Amino acid sequence: MNPLYIRVFVLVLLFAAVILTIEGIAGWLRARATTDRVVNRRLKMIAAGFERSTVLSKLRRSDEAVSFDRSSLFGRAGLGVMRVLHGAGLTFPARTVLTLMLIATSALFLLVMVGGLAAGYALTAGMFVMALAFAGALGIALPMMVLTRLAQRRRKKMEEQFPVALDTFVRGLRAGHPIAAALDLLTKEMRDPIGSEFGIVVDEVTYGSDLRDALQRMAERWDMNEMHMFVISLSVQSETGGNLAEILENLSTVIRERASLFMKVRALSSEGRMTAVMLTALPILAFVGLFLVNPAFYLDVAQDSMFIIGFVGLIVLYLIGFFTIRRMVDLKV
Repeated sequence: MNPLYIRVFVLVLLFAAVILTIEGIAGWLRARATTDRVVNRRLKMIAAGFERSTVLSKLRRSDEAVSFDRSSLFGRAGLGVMRVLHGAGLTFPARTVLTLMLIATSALFLLVMVGGLAAGYALTAGMFVMALAFAGALGIALPMMVLTRLAQRRRKKMEEQFPVALDTFVRGLRAGHPIAAALDLLTKEMRDPIGSEFGIVVDEVTYGSDLRDALQRMAERWDMNEMHMFVISLSVQSETGGNLAEILENLSTVIRERASLFMKVRALSSEGRMTAVMLTALPILAFVGLFLVNPAFYLDVAQDSMFIIGFVGLIVLYLIGFFTIRRMVDLKV
């Protein structure tokens, strides 16, 4: 056969293979994007083979909350970490995360103390306080800042989704669906975080919980006024009667107007909020970064007898400024 024909045939096959490969990748990406648009985490876990009771336990974290003793410091810290993890959409056990942070803090503290002694520094109270502050900042403060930021972003997304969920719920009621079926529609049509949250409500009702109690627990988990208003509207309607679709449609309008006003307030207070973020995060980041780059900068002054007084006073002033700025920028609408 003519070598020219063979060469043309090979080139055609290569061209066809490249086209088919590109088309296959593009089809896979389109299918994945379509799946991501309609499937939330709860449905993904169910599709992966998890039992609904297991999914409910992982997403709701109620069993985990019972394991913490509110009267102890570790229990209150665990509940705080659990709320942050739930807000951030992470399914890691709060006890595990808290234990890892404590282990990391202890390891960093010992590392600084052993490194300081090996470098020839005397074991003083200032060095102890400095090592403890560095270990706490890197092992607890920075991870909690990251988790809190993730939780705030997810909460903002929940606030944006809630009016849309109400509109979908109202359309389901107007189409003739009962309340339970309209809620189940939200679990299949809405993305996270609100899709999984209403899925938790549906699963709790399926396992025998009262609808209003399940919705009330959802509102308490997120501590959102809009959810509380939604629960109150359902409770009042179930006791007094009335057109629930019309009530929720008016509620959706009120929530959207409230959100619009809230966005205006956030725009006007953006400078103060950014200042709060910088004044809160920058001292910790600067302290940790400088200690990692040049630990002698702090360990040298930690040998001074007056260091511990000045450093503790600095931490107290930081905490006073932190809580003061938070109260200044925490505007209620």
